[in-house]
Amino acid sequence: MIRLEHFYVVLGAMMAVAAVMSLRDAANPKRYSTSLFWALYALVYLGGDVMAPALAGLIMVSMALIAGFGGVSLGSYGSLAKEERAVSARRLGHRLFIPALIIPVVTMIGSTLLKDVKIGAMPLLDPKHLTIVSLGCASLLAVGVACAMTRSTPVQGMREWRRLADAMGWAVVLPHMLAVLGLLFAEAGVGKAVAHITTTYINMDSRLVAVAVFCVGMALFTIIMGNGFAAFPVMAGGVGIPILVGVYGANPAVMAAIGMFSAYCGTLMTPMAANFNIVPVALLELPDKNAVIKAQIPTALPLLVANIFLLYFLMGHK
Repeated sequence: MIRLEHFYVVLGAMMAVAAVMSLRDAANPKRYSTSLFWALYALVYLGGDVMAPALAGLIMVSMALIAGFGGVSLGSYGSLAKEERAVSARRLGHRLFIPALIIPVVTMIGSTLLKDVKIGAMPLLDPKHLTIVSLGCASLLAVGVACAMTRSTPVQGMREWRRLADAMGWAVVLPHMLAVLGLLFAEAGVGKAVAHITTTYINMDSRLVAVAVFCVGMALFTIIMGNGFAAFPVMAGGVGIPILVGVYGANPAVMAAIGMFSAYCGTLMTPMAANFNIVPVALLELPDKNAVIKAQIPTALPLLVANIFLLYFLMGHK
């Protein structure tokens, strides 16, 4: 059976290779700290199952410190000259899109047509993580096809992956840390604190005010934490469930759906959502680090207002 853990090993191996390449890259002015960053990350993926939680936390904090102090830097990646890339692009034409298209197509096939396929009594793909495992298989297949089409080697593919990963830097780690932030806030009682503050200092006798507090709170907590899924347990526990559902009889499904839409408005306006707002800037080498956010704010704010009114009028619908 192809399991999710197999792809953890693949990712860990890729990061270990990146660490070695960085260490040997004399053109990188910070090759030792860059190598250490990727080596620590590889250790988390390769040994996470047997690693003590405190050690894993220490490693992640160390990585954050390395990246935060500018320890991850760009080096030399053995890329083809611009003229050679142009010639290759003209030769391949629209076929360049084939590897990119392989990923969604194979992921869909694995998630639907192959979900019941078994080898003996064992399923071919891990049923607990079917879509992610299918995505992993699709990605590996796409890399193989890309190498065959471009007449390149997996080593060159690793060089290009390291170039993109170095360009993203600390943003690679941020989603992992934010993924558990909402749970930590919930365990720390932040939801109860939010409920106390809102009910004490804001008049919740008005349904419109309660809806506005919930939607704006979802956006604000997402701006702070960079992740709508991290913001949801805080605002749902503080306002959504006890007030909107408990007092005003809101449909929980409607409350949750429009609440997440409000959170996504916050995603558009924060550098903490690094994979959406910082990574594209780094990859495109834009001069303004906040260019994506500035372009999205005029869309995010009207959408947030629209979500407030949508929840106000639709919250009672079943």
